[in-house]
Amino acid sequence: MVEAHPRLEAEDLQRHLREVQAELAAPASEALRAKLDGLHPADVAYILEALPIEQRLALWSLVKTDMDGWVLLEVSDAVRDSLIGAMERAELVAAVETLDADEIADLAPDLPQDVLEEVARALPPEERARLRAVLSYEEGTVGALMDFEYIAVRDDVTLETVTRELRRLDELPGHSDQLYVVDGAQVLRGVLPLARVVVADLDRSTAELLEPERMRFHPEDSAEEAARAFERYDLVSAPVVGAGGRLIGRLTVDAVVDYIRQRSAESELAKGGLAEEEDIFAPVLHSFRNRWWWLAINLVTAFIASRVIDAFENTIESLVALAALMPIVAGIGGNSGNQTITMIVRALALGQIQPGTWRKLVRREITVALMNGVVWGTLLGAIVFVLYRNLALGGVLALAMVLNLVLSAVMGVAIPWLRVRLGRDPAMGSSVLITACTDSGGFFIFLGLASLLLV
Repeated sequence: MVEAHPRLEAEDLQRHLREVQAELAAPASEALRAKLDGLHPADVAYILEALPIEQRLALWSLVKTDMDGWVLLEVSDAVRDSLIGAMERAELVAAVETLDADEIADLAPDLPQDVLEEVARALPPEERARLRAVLSYEEGTVGALMDFEYIAVRDDVTLETVTRELRRLDELPGHSDQLYVVDGAQVLRGVLPLARVVVADLDRSTAELLEPERMRFHPEDSAEEAARAFERYDLVSAPVVGAGGRLIGRLTVDAVVDYIRQRSAESELAKGGLAEEEDIFAPVLHSFRNRWWWLAINLVTAFIASRVIDAFENTIESLVALAALMPIVAGIGGNSGNQTITMIVRALALGQIQPGTWRKLVRREITVALMNGVVWGTLLGAIVFVLYRNLALGGVLALAMVLNLVLSAVMGVAIPWLRVRLGRDPAMGSSVLITACTDSGGFFIFLGLASLLLV
């Protein structure tokens, strides 16, 4: 494992980033190499992500080989691709070989197949079996996240024996808050918190002191369900068991946090219609391919909105104030719809929405929309009356506000519901779709009411 270094605070990271950029412009490579050697891999990853590609690759060539693998684990997927693409095959193999099986599995989707096979052949048989086991589990399952480093003790030994064995270790595996008590067949019997090991009498047996585990997982369990359990029960680690209750690994809070962070980032990107994480310094063509599809959809919906406006051209000509007020109705509807859809997508991610609750959610959101529409529509209508001295115009605007907020509430629930029914990511393009509905719908409602009641 790479030598541990303390992580830096945000201000220190920014200072190091500025220093690195300055030193990259000068030929002082040895000084820069020494600086990198003293940084934590996560901090090196942060600096690499913040540099344009030319500077990034220049800095990457100065990172020590025994740190390369750890840095690759820390950087984002998009930046990792650029770094791996710049490495020679032998260099990449040497970097990956410094990692454990579960960490190699994290990099596996981004590694060339021949590199992965060579690294696997070089692993000890036990590590190779672990790597194959992790790679056999689908992404998004507990098995893909589990860690093989844990401490298991027999249920027929004393704490004195346990303590003696622990002291023989150089260090405990990270996030070791408990020991796993197993029988002769490696079947999990319970857990033994380290806090109890420290204070209990050494002549007592592990069987006397073991506690039932708060949670146990199977490798096929959903990672999202596991993440919710870690949050709900404030877990630091939890056992992963296979057939017959045999202990095969553990799930730790750091892996869960990384998974949550990744899912959150994917959800935020999906709302804007981005199919994958994008390196901010990626080639223009790559960014174009990542963005064009939902922009094309947005273009179509914008064209539809323009045709709605064009259909009421005579109405707008007869009352020019309508042109100034249209964006207000559409904008408020879009904001309200985005609030609803964000709340629904989040609730889906947390598993809070069951199949029978969709209708109740629609009624609730319509009620909230009506309340907001009456309050803000009345206020805006009064302002319009003061500005234009036209009571009917103020009334039309207030009514249009209410109706468009109701539309945004319905669509804010309907869009994620429909995508879930179709087996799609409910967050993907949600912001684009809700804006399209509230823009076209808002224009149609407002101008349609104006045609009926004002012209």
